[in-house]
Amino acid sequence: MTATSTAVSTAARLRRSTRVRFLWMLTALALVVVLMIASTMIGSRNVGLEDVWAAYGGSATGFDQAAVAKRIPRTLLAVCVGAALGVSGAVMQGVTRNPLADPGILGVNTGASLAVVIGIAFFGLSSAEGYIWFAIAGAAVTAVFVYAIGSLGRQGATPLKLALAGAATAAALSSFISAVVLPRGDISDLARDWQIGGVGGVTMDSVLLIVPFLIGGFFVSVWCGPGLNALALGDELAAGLGQHVGLTRALSAAGAVVLCGAATAVAGPIGFLGLVIPHACRLLIGLDHRWLLPFSAVTGAGLLTASDILGRIVARPAELDVGILTALIGAPFFIAIVRRQKVRSL
Repeated sequence: MTATSTAVSTAARLRRSTRVRFLWMLTALALVVVLMIASTMIGSRNVGLEDVWAAYGGSATGFDQAAVAKRIPRTLLAVCVGAALGVSGAVMQGVTRNPLADPGILGVNTGASLAVVIGIAFFGLSSAEGYIWFAIAGAAVTAVFVYAIGSLGRQGATPLKLALAGAATAAALSSFISAVVLPRGDISDLARDWQIGGVGGVTMDSVLLIVPFLIGGFFVSVWCGPGLNALALGDELAAGLGQHVGLTRALSAAGAVVLCGAATAVAGPIGFLGLVIPHACRLLIGLDHRWLLPFSAVTGAGLLTASDILGRIVARPAELDVGILTALIGAPFFIAIVRRQKVRSL
């Protein structure tokens, strides 16, 4: 198949009925609202719907309503983090044209984790604000490093090379994290719990702290959506269409890194969600990034919220962190993608 025929095929796949996309978006938004309500109702102690309305209305006085009020920040954080990781994964797959791209698989989450652990161990970080800046810096450095390593050689940044470079980098950085944490008994428990990945025990202040980063990263990513559509046609055709390939890649990657870093700072390294969500969304609404990125945000929010609810149900009265559940969901999905794509680029 020639480059021209491939580009024509890709362009055809980008087109899909606006009405169908709009209906899927409304359905996903409605589902997220339902999941948010369910998240505030379900826990070690289930509460009624009237207590949920009272808590959201700011009049939580009884025990049940106070319990709901404590679950609200957790629910909002799950929505924000899920949306951020969904968009981040979609952007990374678009930038690299790699169906296996994901903040976890490419090692970006691990880089953010190492930066936060270093900040805690050697710089005395103790606030979420400090975590965010360190996490974003660590994610950015790791993303550049993995892409540079994966680009070495005659064929450039192929999906296989990027996946291998990301896996190797993640393994190496995980070893560095262990080397930093193990001698420090004063931070080992905190680091271990944070590295599992979860949304429990947060306050509204932590949620509000990451919102500006998530909004900024989201709008940069969505603004680059048309450019990502052009990149899907290939670098040469994208440049022929007047697209600045290098600038588009840099801005898109920056938006993805900010989203991933901010999400990791407050929730820990939650893996595989950024891999699963974009693939599922493409099946429903196609490849057009102008629709794919917002839809990935909504469905990512829904999946992480649902995983958090499931974690409270299966281990009641204890809980399973969402990082464990997303790994259980994502690992088989990753294997299926490898078998289906046979490690080919998009």
